[in-house]
Amino acid sequence: MISIRPVKVDDYTVICAHRRLMFAEMGTDEAMLDVASQSYAIWLKPRLEDGRYFGFFAEDEGATIAGVGLWLMDYPPGPRHPASDQRGLVLDVYVQPGYRGRGIAAELMGCAENALRERGVAYGVLQASAAGRPLYEKLGWSATAEMSKALG
Repeated sequence: MISIRPVKVDDYTVICAHRRLMFAEMGTDEAMLDVASQSYAIWLKPRLEDGRYFGFFAEDEGATIAGVGLWLMDYPPGPRHPASDQRGLVLDVYVQPGYRGRGIAAELMGCAENALRERGVAYGVLQASAAGRPLYEKLGWSATAEMSKALG
């Protein structure tokens, strides 16, 4: 049975591992992954601790099999969110290969959108991989210079 739970501060190593796998599947060079993974771990932990980064994991019998991360970004108001000074960045979306095609990513994205709304975020953005783009479009995200969706 698949269950969803919020990420915790001590989950940062799993988040980092998922991120590395995600970029490896996109063809990122191993040496670049080494550097980026170390830098990301340093960046991530304090943001998990202060709540600017949050997210959800999907688990199967206690094993983490998928995740989505969210980062609250300070961002000036503009035409897409005229009354808000922040954006929600969706990142680190990863589902283990054996679990793909079961709607887990869509469920995690629903949790992500709800969590952003609950925090008063009116606009979300993400960078879509070729593999992820069809799902995001199906969920109502649209291509601009970045993928985006009005949440409020």
